[in-house]
Amino acid sequence: MKLERLISIIYKLLNHEVLSASTLAEEFHVSPRTIYRDIDVICAAGFPVVSHQGIKGGYGMMDGYKMDKSLLGSYDVNSLITVLSSLSTVFEDARVQGTIERLQTIGPGHQNSSLSVDLETRRTEPDALRHLRTGITEHRVVHFDYINTKNERTNRQMEPVRLHFKYRNWYVYGFCQTRQDYREFRLSRMMNVNLTSEFFQPHPELPKEVVKVDKIRQNQVSDVVFRVNSETLAEALDHFQQADKQFHDDGSMTMRIQVHKPLQAKWFWSFLLSLGSGVEVLEPVELRGILKEQLQNALQYYEEEV
Repeated sequence: MKLERLISIIYKLLNHEVLSASTLAEEFHVSPRTIYRDIDVICAAGFPVVSHQGIKGGYGMMDGYKMDKSLLGSYDVNSLITVLSSLSTVFEDARVQGTIERLQTIGPGHQNSSLSVDLETRRTEPDALRHLRTGITEHRVVHFDYINTKNERTNRQMEPVRLHFKYRNWYVYGFCQTRQDYREFRLSRMMNVNLTSEFFQPHPELPKEVVKVDKIRQNQVSDVVFRVNSETLAEALDHFQQADKQFHDDGSMTMRIQVHKPLQAKWFWSFLLSLGSGVEVLEPVELRGILKEQLQNALQYYEEEV
């Protein structure tokens, strides 16, 4: 613990002009006297710490003392700091903040970053991500309730392997003890996420059977063609940026995308229906029939009683 504190103090002194002993003591939850002893140890190790007197006095590194910026070669240090800062916000991880402090010592001063990353996403429980990450790093079983694609609520015990951020949502991949197989769960459908006291052995990074499932999934995609009018262009593009697009003189656009089993993909139906009269499915014909049936079923709730 003392060594970690000493290293953190060094990086803080490298990133700030002057820091008082009381400020450092408050941050590291020690007494000012402990900070004085830490500064003596840092000086004895060869770091040129300078003491500044006065009301705004404290400690700082000697002018001109810099770490070698070649440690990261040609990487954009500011971009790395930006990404790590977003992770630090999501997970509230002090270790990430420590890494940011180190990167700042070799960055190009106070130059504004050309990159901004916001990983804050809609999720049901604010602590779920942190519990899952702790479960991954400490190899602890996680317990939660889950709503599957069939809208069934199940109780799960999982050995988490890794977190994914994709399709604007967080997912966790791991070994589901309940199903005795590897599964991927979407965080927005997880409830009552808790860490248990049960530990598990580390798992391989990606089991071969998962690779096979991915290949099968790739062979089950089909083309869907739909036309969106000028009032729904932005929303359609937000969801399907990679679609083949054809613009028309009236301001509408025809989009062609590949969807995994579109005749069974309820999530895809929901999106198309959410566009209302702003979209018309052209292909496949079977999907047109499905959407028509969905609309007729929904209309029953709004028909006036005679």
